[in-house]
Amino acid sequence: MRRITDETKLISERWPRVTGFDKKLIEYVKPIVADVASRGDDAIREYTEKFDKVKMKTFRVSLVELNEAYKKVSQREIEALKESKRRLEVVETDRLALNNFIVELEGVKICCTLRPIEEVGCYVPGGNASYPSSVIMNVVPAKVAGVKRIVVCTPPNNDGSMDPMTLVACDICQVDEIYKIGGIQGIAALAYGTETIKKVDKITGPGNRYVTTAKTIVSETVSIDKPAGPSEILILADDTANPNYIAADIISQAEHGLGGISGLVTTSEQLADKVIQLIEENTLDQKLNSIVSNVLSESGFVYIVKSINEAIEFLNLFGPEHLEIMTESPEIVVDKITNSGLILIGDFTPVSSTDYCMGVNHVLPTKGYSKVSSGLTILDYMKPVSIVEASKTGLELVRDNIVTLAESEGLFNHKKAVEVRFN
Repeated sequence: MRRITDETKLISERWPRVTGFDKKLIEYVKPIVADVASRGDDAIREYTEKFDKVKMKTFRVSLVELNEAYKKVSQREIEALKESKRRLEVVETDRLALNNFIVELEGVKICCTLRPIEEVGCYVPGGNASYPSSVIMNVVPAKVAGVKRIVVCTPPNNDGSMDPMTLVACDICQVDEIYKIGGIQGIAALAYGTETIKKVDKITGPGNRYVTTAKTIVSETVSIDKPAGPSEILILADDTANPNYIAADIISQAEHGLGGISGLVTTSEQLADKVIQLIEENTLDQKLNSIVSNVLSESGFVYIVKSINEAIEFLNLFGPEHLEIMTESPEIVVDKITNSGLILIGDFTPVSSTDYCMGVNHVLPTKGYSKVSSGLTILDYMKPVSIVEASKTGLELVRDNIVTLAESEGLFNHKKAVEVRFN
């Protein structure tokens, strides 16, 4: 963890000051995407062997593999997946209900409703770790929204198998198709389709910089959710905060690997010193010590500010993915935060809890995109639609206004289309 005294460099590396991707990264990813679009399954096999070190004959997960997966997970694990799913369903179902309403305007009835996207592809990260929770976060909002076809793509293990917990999560969430394809080739397959995989209308889900770049490249062909890259956490704390909790939360998010950001913004020198000390002590014997240490040495920071208001100004410029508020009066602070993917208040709302089982989504905007984007919800899988029905009286009440506006725009047939109903 490094101390910073000037936030200028940090802010300069965030959206909208930095847009797009490294040119070398785009030059690397684009030909792979184009190759999959051109050669389909053959290209996927070649890239899966190259990147995942496994030869694949077939990509789609079979019913036999699903049944075998259940034998490799405990009932306790299954119940945890089901509870995570249940809580997110409750929140998203209420969100859906609140976005369906009717407005009456003097003889005009407007039904404001939502319609689902028909086919979506959910990308679930894999490789060095498995993320069954990402299945839940991607698929549950899509199911609540009423999406007809939901496809999951995720990287295979070195032996060509798939993580059993991830498979069970797919089954519990009623995924329609599961494919053992990851990385750039997985995103390209979802976007353009192959002999095995039918293309989708939208792609959602987090991933590393290669996946995120591929999503951006294919966004000319399919819709995508948001740039959801490596995990970020900022913690705003004053001298009333518990340094043990702060250190634990910073370390927990650093487990996600390189590219992420972990930072403490505080008004207390004493708290900063204690947190740094605890992080150093608690990473000595960590199983993933090298990963955590590398992340924190590369992008971990402590920023000491003169006041909470100065901290708030910085946080809104930074636009973090996760923001924890551990101050004496968090309710005063939270109303002033305009840019954050997720805001967590108090000692008992660690980021790790929302990663799994609080009822909110962990697929969130990173790199400053929380200024213009939000976490994944049913709204990412739906389109707002207005249904309008007017009586003759309702049309007559606005007849003169319509005629006036149509004449001002020189669209006289617009005027006629209204007038004919009264002549």
